[in-house]
Amino acid sequence: MGTLILAVTSLFLYSVGTALQALHVRGRVHSNIAITTLVGMLALTAHGLLITQTVLHDGGVDFGFFKSSVLISWLIVFLLLGLNLKKPVQSLFLGAYPLAALTIIMALITHTPSRLVSDDSYGVLSHIALSVTAYSLFTLAAIQASLLYFQNRQLKQNYNSPLVRNLPPLQTMESLLFEMVWAGVVMLILAILTGALFIENLFAQNLAHKTVFSLLALLVFVALLIGRYTKGWRGITASRWTLAGCALLMLAFYGSKFVLEFVFRQAG
Repeated sequence: MGTLILAVTSLFLYSVGTALQALHVRGRVHSNIAITTLVGMLALTAHGLLITQTVLHDGGVDFGFFKSSVLISWLIVFLLLGLNLKKPVQSLFLGAYPLAALTIIMALITHTPSRLVSDDSYGVLSHIALSVTAYSLFTLAAIQASLLYFQNRQLKQNYNSPLVRNLPPLQTMESLLFEMVWAGVVMLILAILTGALFIENLFAQNLAHKTVFSLLALLVFVALLIGRYTKGWRGITASRWTLAGCALLMLAFYGSKFVLEFVFRQAG
């Protein structure tokens, strides 16, 4: 199946999923987990087939700026569909589906040099797999933190918008956020450890900023968890710390890729 057909199919299904969720928030349709899962799985399948044609190559995996984003967004949707079977996270589709669609569009309309990682570099691939999983979990945490922040502000202003009415209670939202942060911290620690084991010099010139920002992000998330259990941080405070840590992590990943693939390339 052609790349364009797979991309259009993915975009159409993600648009349908977003529209259904938006209609649910506005009270136009009732939530149906079976339909939500079906649309999501179809979109995920088309998205996954697209990855086999754009990211996976003979002898390696392309982890370029936009190609890696397509892979990460696929994993975000995959994790979210799994979580949605047991947790009240349906509102996160409003952020995850448009994000996935955007990464597909950007990967198709931009042309950047490939950054192939050999498929026989098992140690490096394990580091990348753990890193991508951590980034995906923290992206979900960032969306959750944004919704929690919005929910807190709306309730304090005594304004009950359609979105707030369809969100789970504050305590549930906070519990979900910290579950995501905990899972992300575990994956990030494992990613850093495998990087230290399988990458010769994590503080080499082209990796120093990525390593430093990743470590800073880890410190922010650990401080958040400590603050949660020692000072009872919650609500807006928890949201701000989560978003700050996620911003540092995105700088670590996308900042380094942008510099290497766009700034240094143009300078060269």
